[in-house]
Amino acid sequence: MNDDDGVLAPEHWATRLGVPVLIFAPHVVALLRLNDLVPLIDADHQVMRVYAVPDNGEDRPDAAELVRADGGVLLTMPQVRRVTHGLVLAGSTRGVDDVLGPVLLVPHGGGLGQYRPHRTDTDGALVTGLHPAQLMRDGRVRPDRIALTHEREWDLLARICPEALPHAFVGGDIAFDRLVATAEYRDQHRRALGVTDDREVLLVTSTWSPLSGFGRNPELFREIAEALPRDRFRVVASLHPQIWSQHGTGQVLGWLSDAIDAGLRVLKPYTDWRGAVAAADHVLADYTSLGTFAAGLGTPVLRLPHGPQPLLEGSPAAVLAEHTPRWDPTRPLLPQLRAAADAQGRGLGARIAGLLTSRPGEAGKILRKEMYDLLGLPEPARAVPLSPAPLPRLVPRPVIPRPRSRPDG
Repeated sequence: MNDDDGVLAPEHWATRLGVPVLIFAPHVVALLRLNDLVPLIDADHQVMRVYAVPDNGEDRPDAAELVRADGGVLLTMPQVRRVTHGLVLAGSTRGVDDVLGPVLLVPHGGGLGQYRPHRTDTDGALVTGLHPAQLMRDGRVRPDRIALTHEREWDLLARICPEALPHAFVGGDIAFDRLVATAEYRDQHRRALGVTDDREVLLVTSTWSPLSGFGRNPELFREIAEALPRDRFRVVASLHPQIWSQHGTGQVLGWLSDAIDAGLRVLKPYTDWRGAVAAADHVLADYTSLGTFAAGLGTPVLRLPHGPQPLLEGSPAAVLAEHTPRWDPTRPLLPQLRAAADAQGRGLGARIAGLLTSRPGEAGKILRKEMYDLLGLPEPARAVPLSPAPLPRLVPRPVIPRPRSRPDG
């Protein structure tokens, strides 16, 4: 490579030379999941990691901005296309046809085959992250390796895209493993949310789209914040990254201003949600995968009303929807939280955890081996401990209270 056309020129400028590992993230959610894999290679002088975001015009620049804010080297797509990478870590198949190098496909959210099925207009086949339309190009499987979280996904892949089976492996769920590790530091995460007493933490989380809990009910967060006594509860909101990306921080916080006045605290955009889940005593969630992760950790989950959303039978989201109560905003909230705790007490959490991963605690070890096999490099002898998530960060409360309107007269 040379620097005449703006391509990174390691033979001229580099202090160390390593095999490039490309972290290829089309959006923030994929980036956050792929960053779970970074500690598996970060200390290895054999490799150097770089980032790229597909330039298909569909995504806002949030993923690129986060890479730069975290100190990552962000390549342009022309630079990416000129280089053969030792490994490409991909959060989806979007844009992978434009990169050179072995691709490891890692799911974002709750797994490639665990959630919402759709049907094509042509063959009526199930479309999940495991559908041939996503995995295959010109009659061949595009990802060199496909990370599955559970044996259920293996069975689903065998039905939907059997050609991909030789490329797949069951590696567990590193996001859930890190959540479990984070729970050991629950007190620190509670303090980061401003709770130093015996108040209970209620985490309210919504995914994006007009069908989501927040999409259906714009007063959702205010109603919940006003339904609980402040001296007993700290209510915290976690919004899907796509909400911040699509509408902007200023607009979203404007929509939430009445809820913030009522005591709601809001996780900063794109902050790691796992610390808040580890700190929570209760979770209110729509069909977001965060709700299933919380239930798998053992936290009572009360479901938020949302629009019609197909769920894959037997998936964690479907089981959670079947066995947990739904919040009724016309009834007192406290008894409904107790009902959610009763459902959790009947063994729901262990069941959900068993559906989230069939390799509990092993995802880092399995994924690291696959990564080094694709790199063609010896795996470092030093084991990488499973790291907890960083402490949650909150949007600062306004210093001057927002003036409230008064009734006429």
